[in-house]
Amino acid sequence: MKDLFNREINYLRISITDKCNLRCTYCMPDGEVPRRKHSDFLSFEEITRIAEVAVSLGIRKVRLTGGEPLVKRGICDLVAMLKALPGLEHLAMTTNGVLLGSMARELKNSGLDSMNISLDSLNPERYHRISRVGDLSVTLAGIESARRLGFPIKINTVVMDDTPEGEIAALAEFCRRNGFRHQLINHYSLSADKKDNYSFDRPPKCSACNRIRLLADGKLKPCLHSDHEVQVDMNDIAGSIRATIEKKPERGGICSNRSMVEIGG
Repeated sequence: MKDLFNREINYLRISITDKCNLRCTYCMPDGEVPRRKHSDFLSFEEITRIAEVAVSLGIRKVRLTGGEPLVKRGICDLVAMLKALPGLEHLAMTTNGVLLGSMARELKNSGLDSMNISLDSLNPERYHRISRVGDLSVTLAGIESARRLGFPIKINTVVMDDTPEGEIAALAEFCRRNGFRHQLINHYSLSADKKDNYSFDRPPKCSACNRIRLLADGKLKPCLHSDHEVQVDMNDIAGSIRATIEKKPERGGICSNRSMVEIGG
């Protein structure tokens, strides 16, 4: 599938929940996140059906995000359901790693191909300050569990104004030593215009963007940095996906209708 600007759209990011067990300063809004009912979110069957149609239209990679996807009860069942889709070439997940210690093996057995794990500091105090509630030792233990099982792992590090250069170097060495890829993410705000003038790995340059997003409440989002959304019509999923791709802007701007925890980055 190609959008109006001749970009090949072959990547679907699926946010399965807006709940998270951390409260990272760059993701979670201040104050309480409004509580929503279970019925406000897509079921696993609905997610799988939407993904099945997306794959039939040319999507080749699916990534599960949140919030934090591992807090979703039965997540490994969803992984298995998606992995069984004919034509899906790669099923990935982005996680904060907190629950990996107890869940990595089941994720592997369910068919997950790879994972990105968020790790913004190897300094326990700074990690706790950024995540507000996190324990670095728990996250590192989860990462080690995934490594031992042979998962291809990419470590996501958000680079903020106060990130020490030594911190990035230490994380790069941690990744080199363990055979991980290290991905630097530019700290950005959804309420500020999308910028492409940075040297980090993510977010992708608009000219190379190949993705659309399915949110947990059943809305398709053509661009992270946009208010455009399309409600999935379960009677015409293909039409909803095509309409989403048609709305994909040439360049991102501002997203004012969602917080980062709802979209999954």
